[in-house]
Amino acid sequence: MPKGSNVPVPTSALSVELGWRSGQGVPDVDASALLLVAGKVRSDGDFVFYNQPAHSSGAVRHEGKRNDGGQVTDTLSVDLTRVEPAVETVVLAASADGGSFGRVPGLYIRVLDARGGTEVARFESTDATVETAFVLGEFYRRQGAWKFRAVGQGYGSGLEGLATDYGITVDEPQHAAPPAAAPRGPATLVQGPPPPVAPPVTVPPPVAPPVTMPPPMAPRPPAAPPAPVRLSKVTLTKEAPSVSLSKQGGTSGAMRVNLNWEVRKQFSGWGSKRGRAVAMHADLDLDLCALYELSDGRKGVVQALGNAFGALHQPPYIYLDGDDRTGAVAGGENLTINLDHKQSFRRILIFVTIYEGARSFADLHATVTLQPQNGAPIDFSLDECTVPSTVCALALITGNGADLVIQREARYLIPARGVSPQRTVDHAYGWGMNWTPGRK
Repeated sequence: MPKGSNVPVPTSALSVELGWRSGQGVPDVDASALLLVAGKVRSDGDFVFYNQPAHSSGAVRHEGKRNDGGQVTDTLSVDLTRVEPAVETVVLAASADGGSFGRVPGLYIRVLDARGGTEVARFESTDATVETAFVLGEFYRRQGAWKFRAVGQGYGSGLEGLATDYGITVDEPQHAAPPAAAPRGPATLVQGPPPPVAPPVTVPPPVAPPVTMPPPMAPRPPAAPPAPVRLSKVTLTKEAPSVSLSKQGGTSGAMRVNLNWEVRKQFSGWGSKRGRAVAMHADLDLDLCALYELSDGRKGVVQALGNAFGALHQPPYIYLDGDDRTGAVAGGENLTINLDHKQSFRRILIFVTIYEGARSFADLHATVTLQPQNGAPIDFSLDECTVPSTVCALALITGNGADLVIQREARYLIPARGVSPQRTVDHAYGWGMNWTPGRK
C-alpha cells in the first residue's frame, strides 16, 4: 500500500504484525496501539503497549515479539467487534529504543486475518531518517464499516512524545528538590522589654436555644488521580547483563517470570537435518523451573515434574502456575515470585529444560520476560545456542535483604549420559541437593 491509501477490512478478528530485520546496531522496536475518541484517548487505559498489554474491552492486546533468524515481529491482536462504539480510530504505532528508525531496515506493518492467516493489508516504511516513533497505520470507522489506512507519520520525540500527543499522561523521573537556601550572615537576637499583658476578661458565652440538626454527611474524599503510564523497560544483554529491582521500582507485589518459545522455521549447521522433523512435532514441551535457597538455608526446586508447583504466600514464595505445552505467545509458562518476601531469598536460579519435542535449544527461539508488578519489565532472548543442549540456566536472582539483583545467564548446559537436567544445573551452580527420579 502507498502512504495515505486505505482498504476495507473484511473481517473483525485481526493480527497486526510489525516487522523489521535485526542486526548489529539496529535499535529494538516496539508495537503499540491507541484507541481514540475525537483524536484523543479517553484515559491512559486506551494505550496498549508492552507495559500495559491489554485494553479493558478486550479489543486490543499486545502479544509480544518473535525473532526468526533475524526477522523480528512484534504483534498486536485486534478484535474490532469489541471496540466500544465511542471509539472512532485505533492508531497502530511503533517506537525505536536505542536509535532512530533510519537504522531499522525492512520496517513494515501488515494486517492479517487472525483465523485464516490471509494478508489483508501491508505497508512498508522506506523513508525514515531521524524519527524515533511512527504511526504506521490506523483502523477507522466509515459509514458503519472499518477500514485500514497506511499513515507513515514520524515523531522525533519517541514513544513519550507520541503518547503525550494523543493525551497520555507519562511518568517522568522524579528530581529531588534543592535544599532551602541558608540565611546570609549571622542570626541576631534582639532583646527588649516584654510587651504589656492585658488583664484577662471573662465573658460568659451566650446561651442559644437547642437546635436539633441531622449529622452532617462526611464529604467524600477526592478520587486519587490515575497513576501515569510508565514507558521504561530493560533488555538484558551480554554487555549489560544485570539490573537491580529496586532501581526499577520493582520492590513489592508479585513478579511474573514468563517463558515463550517457538520452533525455528530455518535450521543450519549440525541441527539442519533433524530440524525439519522437529518443526513438525506437535508435542514440544519446555518446563520452566526454579532452584531456590532461602535466607534461613532451606533449599528446593519449583517445577512441574513431581507436581512441585511451590506456593506464593508461604515458603518458598515462588509459584508455578501450570504446565503449558504450547509455547503460545500470550501464555507460555509462568513463575510468580512474591517480592513482598524479598528478604527471604538468598538466591533463585530460573532455568528451563526440554521435556520432549526437541533435542536442543539450537532448534528453538525463546524469550524470557520478568514483569514486576510495580516496575519496568525485564526481558532477554535465547538465540545463541550452538550446542546440543537440553537445559538452559536463564537468570540468577540474588538477594541481600533490601534488594534483588537479576543477572542474565543464558547458559546452555549439556547433561552427561544418565544425568538429569536438574542435577546438571545443580552441579553447575553448586546448590548441593539430592535428586530422585520424578514424573509429571
